[in-house]
Amino acid sequence: DWANQQFVPPPNPMVKFHRAPKSLPKDAVTEDWPIFLGPTHNSVSRETRLLKKWPKGGPRLVWEMHRGSGYSSPAISGSKLVYLHREGAEELIECLKAETGKPIWRYGYECRYRDRFGYNNGPRTSAVISEDRVYSLGVEGKLHCLELDSGELVWKQDLFKKYGLRQNFFGLGPTPLVEGNLLIINVGAPGGPCVVAFDKTDGKVIWKAGNQWGASYATPVPATVHGQRRVFVFTGGESRPPSGGLLCINPVNGEIDFRFPWRSRSYESVNAACPVVIGNQVFITASYKTGGALLNINPDLTHSLAWNTDDLGAHFGTPIEKNGYLYGFDGRNEPDAALVCIELASGKQMWRFEPPLTETYETKRGPTQVDFGIYRGSLVAADGHFLCLGEMGHLLWLDLSPAEARILARTWLFAARHTWCGPVISRGLLYIVQNDLDRVNQTTPRLLCYDLRAEP
Repeated sequence: DWANQQFVPPPNPMVKFHRAPKSLPKDAVTEDWPIFLGPTHNSVSRETRLLKKWPKGGPRLVWEMHRGSGYSSPAISGSKLVYLHREGAEELIECLKAETGKPIWRYGYECRYRDRFGYNNGPRTSAVISEDRVYSLGVEGKLHCLELDSGELVWKQDLFKKYGLRQNFFGLGPTPLVEGNLLIINVGAPGGPCVVAFDKTDGKVIWKAGNQWGASYATPVPATVHGQRRVFVFTGGESRPPSGGLLCINPVNGEIDFRFPWRSRSYESVNAACPVVIGNQVFITASYKTGGALLNINPDLTHSLAWNTDDLGAHFGTPIEKNGYLYGFDGRNEPDAALVCIELASGKQMWRFEPPLTETYETKRGPTQVDFGIYRGSLVAADGHFLCLGEMGHLLWLDLSPAEARILARTWLFAARHTWCGPVISRGLLYIVQNDLDRVNQTTPRLLCYDLRAEP
């Protein structure tokens, strides 16, 4: 049996509070960020009155928490922030005050996962907050439902034992989706089920769907198409021969409307970018010589291919659609990745943006100048522009249009690789995850909160 514990932690010496943020402007629009990719499920923030002109050094740091390993983004509801990470042999679900970083509660359980490819051994998913509950899926398939206020256990499941799961390339990685009273997970069990819907109140299985494709690292996305609610699950992880693709599922009963195979032919590859639903169309994308495909969803919920492209093969970052154009990062590795703009109507590439980001820093031998890029970055559309987090810790405000990409503001937050967690915005505060050692300042992995509020 896997032991667990929940307790109210004492003051955390790993949390450092720097300064209070500015007051929110009275006319600012704000919202929670309770799930991966935000409340709209597409990395589009509805917040306004965000700071566009930064002081020297970038937005002011409000608080920071030195943390364990993992690739999770925080989830935020009201005054509470929930974050997953791993310390030693425990995966931790940690609840903090969103504005100060003050610990509220912590829940821990045993984790023995070891990454086969040398990446860190922490969780790959993010917490999900729904009403007064927190849902968490660990890298070894340990699923928990906790009370948001107290951190007390409501129910739990061990998906590896329940469905005979394998480790997959990088452990279990799809963040769960709350849809109505359901908690929907791309389980990817050998021989099925592919997708399972649990009752979010007690953990009972409501339905199972699919028996062909394994678990990916993409979060299921809900949408209404032709007036009907559906869930789009982009499956496909480790399998021989490689297999996976898009499922369109009726969340009421788990029936599959259509399947669209789409995965790299390379064995060591996964589907990780989430589906992008635009009206009655859906865009999917993958790396390793796979590219992107736009599907038309017909009124009878069949599908047809509108176009496919080799110009937007996202490794893990989910593209964003705005005014009939897709903006996203194409490329498998750091040097060959770039931000691209794709016309939705035709699949035509409008431009490819690879700005040199030259930085100078001090070393024992004196000043050193190095050219970086955004590489495989992350985007959030917010307040009329795009906030971009580069793979080496650069933060930029971008003005993106079909004509061009322009940098409006830029700063370098840290010199750390594996900056793969997208920015999170809630109530005018910006949350950034540093996943690796800062090679210049030697700071260890951190969760950082910045003041992005405009002047009142």
